[in-house]
This record gives sequence, C-alpha cells and structure tokens, in this order.
Amino acid sequence: MKTLIGRLFHVSYMVEGSWRLLKRHGWSWQQPARRAIEWDGEAVELWKKEVWPQVRAPRRRATAGSSSRTNVLSTSRI
Repeated sequence: MKTLIGRLFHVSYMVEGSWRLLKRHGWSWQQPARRAIEWDGEAVELWKKEVWPQVRAPRRRATAGSSSRTNVLSTSRI
C-alpha cells in the first residue's frame, strides 16, 4: 500500500501514515463476508487429527544436563 501510494502520487508515507490517510478518506481494511464455497470443515478436522501430528516436529524430551560451562575432558588433564 505504501509503495503503491508512492508510485502513483510521488509522495512518501510511513505505513501508519498511509493507514490514517486511507481512513480519513473512508477506506478501511477488508474482511470477507463469508467463507469460500470450497471450504470443507470435516476435511479440515480430519487433516488436523490424522496428518498434522505426522507433519509436526516431535518435541525434544527434557533431559538432565550439566550446569557446568567447562568440559569434563579439558579439566581432567591436570
């Protein structure tokens, strides 16, 4: 939007300023009035239950670790 205004009118606005300008002239952000005809809620729920768990990366298990910042091998050569 900012780029389009700059190209058409040869002026430079920040993003916030361009939104204020559009609002001042009666424009607003657009939101669809309804869902797409092709949207299938059952298919979405099925995908969430069956496919998503396989795609999602598994979480790493929390394991006990050392809080020491030194390497055990480097201190044993004294």
